[in-house]
Amino acid sequence: MEVQITSENFESYKTGELPLVVDLWATWCGPCRMLAPIISELAEQYAGRIVVGKCDVEENDDIAMEFGVRNIPTILFFKNGQLVDKFVGATNKATLEEKFNALL
Repeated sequence: MEVQITSENFESYKTGELPLVVDLWATWCGPCRMLAPIISELAEQYAGRIVVGKCDVEENDDIAMEFGVRNIPTILFFKNGQLVDKFVGATNKATLEEKFNALL
C-alpha cells in the first residue's frame, strides 16, 4: 500500500525505521500515469520492508524544490533519512526493482 506524502508528514516518513521511496508526480503527467501501476505493484511487493509514497508536486512543491526536482516522474530513494538514489523518467519494473533491492 502506498502512503500519501505531504509537506506535513514527509519528515516523519523520511526519518522512519524503514527505507522510503517517494514517487513525485502530477495528475497531468502522462509518464507519471504509466509508472503508477508499477509503483503500486512494488509497494505491495515490498510492504513491511520499504515505505512507498506518492507526492503530488502541485500540492507539495516545497519537497520537489528541496531535492531539485525539475522533471517528473522523479523517484527519490531514502535510507536512514538520507537521499541515496534518484531516478527521473518512466521506466520498467525490473529497473525499479533493482533500486528497491539496493535499499534493503
